Amino acid sequence: MASLLDRAETAIGRYLSRENRVYKPFTPSNPEYLKEAIRPGDVLLVEGSSRLSGMIKYLTQSTWSHAALYVGPIDGRCEADGEPHVLVEANIGAGVVSTALSGYYTYHTRLCRPIALSDPDRDLLCRYAIDRIGLAYDTRNLLDLARYLLPFPVPQRWRRRMIALGSGDPTRTICSTLIAQAFNSVRYPILPRILTVRSAHARHEILHIRDSSLYMPRDFDISPFFEIVKPTLAHGFDYTTLDWDDDDVPRHPVPELSPPAPSQA
Repeated sequence: MASLLDRAETAIGRYLSRENRVYKPFTPSNPEYLKEAIRPGDVLLVEGSSRLSGMIKYLTQSTWSHAALYVGPIDGRCEADGEPHVLVEANIGAGVVSTALSGYYTYHTRLCRPIALSDPDRDLLCRYAIDRIGLAYDTRNLLDLARYLLPFPVPQRWRRRMIALGSGDPTRTICSTLIAQAFNSVRYPILPRILTVRSAHARHEILHIRDSSLYMPRDFDISPFFEIVKPTLAHGFDYTTLDWDDDDVPRHPVPELSPPAPSQA
């Protein structure tokens, strides 16, 4: 039975990891600006292009389907051309791996930076993630997500619960869980603690998600404890230096308006 389940997980993982060939990011990153702006401890959110990415974006009602933690250059890990691995992430099939930043240059991304995180805690955070390279991806989570493939609409109140499942095996993880656990290791918050919730359903849902420790990429985006860093603005944006396609087209001056006539008493 276990072998059959493993084969089912592998088959589903292979199907969901296939890329959408027609995907084109609306606003891809500027590689130079991204490299200049990103810092250790930053969470890189990615608008993925796989079938799994589409499912996660639907279930979370968010642009972001994947998250990676920037830890800086990792000793002994680099691409064939010598580019250092600077990200730690969890991917289907590969599990927890280190990767180069260039792998996401063509994607729509967002930087989320923890505010006021101390240097010692930042080092511990990055080391926590690096030490987990080699863990397996939680493919049991894919079986839970596979129900999305059924031709039935998913009520909004169930969407998040569908992702907050998984195998419960501490040696398995998914991308957001890995990063959430890393921040939890230094007691840095991601979502605020809700002290007063009028809805009993909402209160139960919040507690369920926290107990499972399964977070979504969008949680880093909406967290009040993370700053959104836009590399273009951080680089020093000046709109007057932009080159427009119609720069050679004469522009019509804005007509001056005549002052209103004095009112007659």
